[in-house]
Parts: sequence; C-alpha cells; structure tokens
Amino acid sequence: MFSKVVLLAAPVAAFIHTPAQQTPSKVVLNEASKALPFMEKPAALDGTYAGDVGFDPLGFSEVFDIKWLREAELKHGRICMLAWTGFVATDLGLTLPGEMHKVSSVAAHDVATSYGAMQQLLLWIGFAETFSTIAVSQMMWEGSDREPGDFSLDPLDWAGTPEAKADMQLKEITHCRLAMFAFSGVVTQAVLTGKGFPYF
Repeated sequence: MFSKVVLLAAPVAAFIHTPAQQTPSKVVLNEASKALPFMEKPAALDGTYAGDVGFDPLGFSEVFDIKWLREAELKHGRICMLAWTGFVATDLGLTLPGEMHKVSSVAAHDVATSYGAMQQLLLWIGFAETFSTIAVSQMMWEGSDREPGDFSLDPLDWAGTPEAKADMQLKEITHCRLAMFAFSGVVTQAVLTGKGFPYF
C-alpha cells in the first residue's frame, strides 16, 4: 500500500516547489567606464597611460593595439596644438615677410599651393615621418621599451621625476584632446563667418 501511495505522489511532487539548496553563482561584471558610466570599461584601457578614463564607445581598443592608438592620439593632438596656434597667429597678423604670406588662414592653402610651397611641406613632413615610423615599428614589433609618443625630447627636464613625468603626460594628453576639438572649431567658424580672429 505504501509503495502505491509513493508512486501516485511522485508525479505530484514534480509540480510542488521546494526550496532547494542553491549554490551562489558568481556574476562577474566589468568595471564601469569613468567617462561613460553606463558602459563597461574596455579591457584594454587599464589605466596604463595618462588620461585613460575608459572612453572608447566605438571599441577601437578591441581591434587595434592600445600603443598604436595612443601614438596616433598624441600625434594628432600635437599637430592640432601647432595648427590652432598657427591658424590664429596668422589671422592676428603674425606672418612671415613677403606678400604671399599676407593672407587669411582660410586662403593660405590655395596661395601656398599656387606658389609651390606644398611640395616643400610634403618633403619635410615625409622626412619627419620616416624617423617616426622607425621609432613606432621598433615599439610595436621589435620589443622596444619606448612609450607611445616618446621621442626623448625634454631639453628643460620638465619630466625629471616619475611624478613630474606623470603630471606632464596628463597635461599633454588633455591639451591634445582639447586642441583637436579647438582646431576643428576654429576652421569651421572661420569658413562659416568669413571673418578673421575672433571669427564672429
């Protein structure tokens, strides 16, 4: 009789919820990005480089080596700092001697092209890029301990201590990022208004 009751109760027991002893499952969540708290911090952005706040919404750091990306960011930022300074200085009247230089920054490209100055610019930039490419290739593929953007150019020894170096690197990358926005903005404003500094 007991065995019959057990057989009849077995199907019913399948539908009755009994609290089972559960082992807690480990859910590992990545750290949130400082720049975009609603997104996970990309794995490659581990704080190795100055100014790393986990900003990579398009996931470039998952495709490209972070050293390559930092090299490119510094190069573009340095060029934009120089470009913004040159663009504004020209419109303030700080130009080289000669009639060909007495033009606005917006018109400078066409004037330089007509005088053949762009070939000279290509020559000197190509010369600089050759040495830059050698340094970058050694860093990327030949095991060099070179840091991205480091050309050992510190004649005033501003980065003499590790603390000073970290501080200067943070300042540089901050200014680089600002300069990329600033140069884009100043060119756009100059073209839209057709006016010189302050472009309104």
